[in-house]
Amino acid sequence: MGPYILKRLLLMIPVLLGITIISFGVMKLAPGDPVSVVTDLNPNMNKEAIERIRAYYGLDQPAYVQYAKWLKNMLMLDFGRSFAPDSRPVIDKIMERIPVTLLINILSMILILAVAIPLGVMSAVKQNSVFDKGTTVFVFVGFAIPTFWLALLLMILFGVKLEWLPISGLRSLTYAELSVPEKVLDLGKHLVLPVFVSSFGGLAGMSRYMRSNMLEVIRQDYITTARAKGLDERTVIFKHALRNALLPVITLLGLSVPGLIGGSVIFETIFAIPGMGQLFYQSVMSRDYPTVMGILVIGAVLTLVGNLLADVMYSVADPRIRAAG
Repeated sequence: MGPYILKRLLLMIPVLLGITIISFGVMKLAPGDPVSVVTDLNPNMNKEAIERIRAYYGLDQPAYVQYAKWLKNMLMLDFGRSFAPDSRPVIDKIMERIPVTLLINILSMILILAVAIPLGVMSAVKQNSVFDKGTTVFVFVGFAIPTFWLALLLMILFGVKLEWLPISGLRSLTYAELSVPEKVLDLGKHLVLPVFVSSFGGLAGMSRYMRSNMLEVIRQDYITTARAKGLDERTVIFKHALRNALLPVITLLGLSVPGLIGGSVIFETIFAIPGMGQLFYQSVMSRDYPTVMGILVIGAVLTLVGNLLADVMYSVADPRIRAAG
């Protein structure tokens, strides 16, 4: 297992390098730059002043020179300073926001697994039943509903009409005055809608994958043999069939990490949550290149680590892979 993990870690290096090259190139191809955002609406800016600002940020140099300097600093974990008016180090801004995004994504993943796996198993065991048809409708609805539209509907219903849940931020205005249990409850109320919106689409898709895998497994000969031996149906399903049906789902977990991180941009912006998604959106709109590149690198690293963890979990779930290794 050790050499396998080391090999995968080494393979991450060229993949991450390729991601940074593509991201930097796409960002440079986008219209506008940080200087134009500041100077276009300022009538007092002349050509000389604009050129001085471009030279100050290093934007007057060729793109490959800018990338080489950025890559050199990035290898030392220095993402530079933000082009925003605060000029703060990019790494500081990301470190402030990433715990919130990770918390929401981890809770969303837990919710997806906790609901999708039992839902998929029951749908497969009770194939063509009323329950199976009902979950099929749920899946189609989950795939069809746009995330931002669902978020707005839930905000109107639970936040405006019923006034059960807050619709923005992570804390109430009186958060500092609350006791520890009240702070936990307040944070939980603020997380309900973002976590649900973040996990809704993934929950629908994962349950369908689980159902399909389970149907394929329970039709195998060894399941028929287990039943012929007189084993209890619960033992057949949850001990013999479920473990093998989980293997493709484990692989999908690693592939779902980019979707969760990308979805953070939508729901964090809608719910005004100070996470990486909101910071990424604000940085793109203001052409804050260092912050955008820093967030893209962190997101790429999290994605690669998620894929590595999925492969490790796959080998743990399937002893044959360990034996082959």
